[in-house]
Amino acid sequence: MASPIFPSNSSSLSISVADDDDSDELSRMRTRVRRKRKKHHHRVKNELSQRIIRFVLKYWTLLIFLPAAGLLIYEASKIGRKPSLDDAKVSEQVVEVRKPSFQADLNKNIDDNNNKSGGNLNRLDPVTHIVGGVRERCLKLLPYEELQHLDIPNHDEFSGPVKNVVYISEKDTRHIGGNITLSGQRTEGTRFNLFTGHQTFDQRERSFKVNETAKLHCGFYSENGGFKISDEDRSYMQTCKVVVSTCAFGGGDDLHQPIGMLEASHEKVCYVAFWDEITLAAQESQEHRIGEDHFIGKWRVVVVRDLPFADQRLNGKIPKMLGHRLFPQAKYSIWVDSKSQFRRDPLGVLEALLWRSNSVLAISEHGARSSVYDEAKAVVKKHKATPEEVEVQITQYRHDGLPEDKRLYGKKALNEASIIVREHTPLTNLFMCLWFNEVVRFTSRDQMSFPYVLWRLKVLKDIHRFPVCIRKDLVNSMGHVRKAKPLIS
Repeated sequence: MASPIFPSNSSSLSISVADDDDSDELSRMRTRVRRKRKKHHHRVKNELSQRIIRFVLKYWTLLIFLPAAGLLIYEASKIGRKPSLDDAKVSEQVVEVRKPSFQADLNKNIDDNNNKSGGNLNRLDPVTHIVGGVRERCLKLLPYEELQHLDIPNHDEFSGPVKNVVYISEKDTRHIGGNITLSGQRTEGTRFNLFTGHQTFDQRERSFKVNETAKLHCGFYSENGGFKISDEDRSYMQTCKVVVSTCAFGGGDDLHQPIGMLEASHEKVCYVAFWDEITLAAQESQEHRIGEDHFIGKWRVVVVRDLPFADQRLNGKIPKMLGHRLFPQAKYSIWVDSKSQFRRDPLGVLEALLWRSNSVLAISEHGARSSVYDEAKAVVKKHKATPEEVEVQITQYRHDGLPEDKRLYGKKALNEASIIVREHTPLTNLFMCLWFNEVVRFTSRDQMSFPYVLWRLKVLKDIHRFPVCIRKDLVNSMGHVRKAKPLIS
C-alpha cells in the first residue's frame, strides 16, 4: 500500500525512516536521563536517612544522657542557690525587709551557723501545684502592697456555744474525789502530776459536754507544778497580741531564724522560742548565746526551768497546745515545730488561712495516712510509742465510738500538727485543753488524739484543714539536728 503513494526512491525512504528513528531514540534517551537523575536524588535522601538512623541507634544512650545531665545540673544549681531578695519579691510578692538597724539585731553566730547549714535553710521560693492544667501557688498570700497595710481584727465578743473557759487549779477543792496524792514531775505509773492535776474519767467525760461556761483541767494546776518562767519573760509575754512560737527541749534542735516577714509585721508580732536548761547549755557550747536583751536574732528566748515531765515530747506539748495560757493577751498564734524554719509573713498567713475563710483554727492534712487507726499502727511500727500504751488509747477510742472512716467533715480524718494557726477564742482554747489532756492521759503522739477531740467536741466546725503543699510553703523543713536528751529522775 506504500508504493502507490510514495515513489520508489530508496534513499528518500531511508532518510525519512532514519529521521523518525533518530527522533524516537533521542526522546527515549532524554527520558532515560531524566529518570536516572530522579532515581539518584531519591538514593541520596535514602542514604542520608539510613545514616541518621544508624547514628541514632548507635549513640541513643548518649543522646538521652546529655540533655538529662544538663537538666540535672541546672536544677542542682537552682537548689544550691539561695534566692535573692529580688527573686523572692517576684516569686511571692512578700519579702523580708532588711534594714541595717534591723539586721544589726541578728546574732552573728547564728548567721554563721545558718550559712554552714545546707539544704532548705533560708529558701523563699513558693511551692506550687497544678490545678486544671495550670500551675498555681499553694499558699495564696495577698499582694505585697496590701500586706503592708494589713490590720489585726479585734473581736471583743465571740459567737459560738462556749463563752468562757475556767481552768481547774489546786485552789479548787471540788475536782479531786477520794484520797489522791499528786507529786511533782516524773510520777511513776502515771503522767498526772502537780502540773496537770488528776483528771478522773468522769471529769474527762464531762469536759466534752459543751456549755456556755466550760470548766476543766488545762495544765498549770499548781504553783509547785513546774514550768517556771522568769517574771521578766512573763511580763514580755503579757504584751503579745500575735505570737509565733516554737520550743526546743532536751537540746534536740537549733534555732532557725524566721524569714519572709515584712517590717510592719515584725513590729506587731512576737517571736518566742522556749528553751530548757539542756538546750541552753547545748547552744552555748556552740557559741550561740542569748543577748542581754534576751534575744537571738528575731527570737525572744524564754528559758523554762523545772519541766514537769521526764518525756521531753510531752514537755513540748505545753507551749504547743497551751499558748492561750502562756500568752493570755494574745488574739492569734502560730505554732511552728523546732525542726522547721518559718518563712512567711505571719499576718499574711493569718489572713490566708483564717480571716479569708472565716476560720478559727488551721492545721495541715496528713501527707501519708488518713485514719487514726492506721496512724496507731504506724506509731508502733516506727517505735514512737509502746504497743501497750497505743493499745490502751485505741481501745478507749473504739469504746467511745470513734469511726474508722478516713474522712471527717469532708476532709482527711488525720492531721499533721507541726504547724497550728489559730485564733484564741473560748472554743479553740477549750479544744486545745481537751487535746492536751488526751496526750497526758494516753500517748504523746498528738496526731492520734487530734481527730478524736475534733470528733467528740463536734461544735468546732470553723476549722481550715489545708493541704500538705501549703504546709510545705509555710516552712523550710530542716529535720531534727540531734536526739533530745530526757530529764533524769
